[in-house]
Amino acid sequence: MSTATNNLSQEFHPSMAPAPYSVEEVRRDFPILHQQVHGHPLVYLDNAATSQKPRAVIDAISRYYESGNANIHRGVHFLSEHATEEHEAARRIVQRFLNAADKREIIFVRSATEGINLVAQTYGRKHVAAGDEVLISAMEHHSNIVPWQILCEEKGAKLRVIPINDRGELQMDELPKLLTLRTKILAMTHVSNALGTIVPLRKVVEIAHQHKVPVIVDGAQAAPHIGIDVRDLDADFYALSGHKVYGPTGIGVLYGKLALLEAMPPYQGGGDMIRSVTFEKTLYNDLPYKFEAGTPNIGGAIGLGAAIDYIERLGIDNIAAHEHDLLIYATESLLAIDGVHIIGTAADKAAVISFVIDGIHPHDIGTILDREGIAVRTGHHCAQPVMQRFRIPATARASFALYNTREEIDALVKGIQKVKEVFA
Repeated sequence: MSTATNNLSQEFHPSMAPAPYSVEEVRRDFPILHQQVHGHPLVYLDNAATSQKPRAVIDAISRYYESGNANIHRGVHFLSEHATEEHEAARRIVQRFLNAADKREIIFVRSATEGINLVAQTYGRKHVAAGDEVLISAMEHHSNIVPWQILCEEKGAKLRVIPINDRGELQMDELPKLLTLRTKILAMTHVSNALGTIVPLRKVVEIAHQHKVPVIVDGAQAAPHIGIDVRDLDADFYALSGHKVYGPTGIGVLYGKLALLEAMPPYQGGGDMIRSVTFEKTLYNDLPYKFEAGTPNIGGAIGLGAAIDYIERLGIDNIAAHEHDLLIYATESLLAIDGVHIIGTAADKAAVISFVIDGIHPHDIGTILDREGIAVRTGHHCAQPVMQRFRIPATARASFALYNTREEIDALVKGIQKVKEVFA
């Protein structure tokens, strides 16, 4: 990220309310979209797995490695000081994006997955004991199931699950019944990656806090689609992945309330997470560095900062409106096709549609669509309990982003018709 970009980041504020954007102009910012696959224009509808990167992000990362590459925090030379400044500027951008109260509440991790594991292995190990309970929902990604299973197995605790209804919505009436004196943690997705369901998170947190239960949120699927205000949500922890929000892979964020992070032990040991080391005793560094052992993904953090800048300049409300239009159009278009069934019909959804076609395996759907240049995701989407809930082995999933168009949905419909012809 150049100095000019840093200055723009500091001057910009979301309250500037960006005007609605032109999707045609936005698409020009994404080099990867302008290619053909198997002789067809690429239609990229796998955004829930990873989003594509705008030129601003690619250039920010390239500039760092071309002219600013150095390790951070420990150097006194120009390149190190400049890299440190850009890395910490990215932290402030994330703080702004989440409306965190303090930049020390922003921990850089590899992914939302690592952020959740960090909480499980630090806060969880300290507060969960034999006979206690950890509460999750039935729509969680494996990343918000397995770390808690590991913790419960280690501690002799019990994992309990909030059910979902046939529309893929959280059964809110069950939540207070499952919160007991034994509940020590509630781990909840904000948006289901397999169903698109948007959880009424503020209400969930309010109920949990009435029972004095802290809430960790998997926000990987929410961050690209809806505005996030961790102070308004009152979430105790919130994790997201950079590659879902048009940033690079290998970088993510864990937000945690300052008092909670201060009281938690380190997650990993190594360089930069210490204040002093002797063979007798180690004193740990201040936040956020206590949880950032070793050389971080400096270029990734800078790229993530550029990605968030890009989102904010378009306006998250504008993005949400555009994607909602695509969701409605795609839902109506797919339901008009005989034999197509949408899995996950919550009243409040992000731009994700999981679907099945009578008599055709989702992997076959994806294979034929790929030959038409259309990229969708097929399988269980790292959410096997969701598939079990709906008694299906897998789905095909089309997920939309700020650069997708109605014409691409038309191409998807045409591709599905081709799938039906092949397997007629």
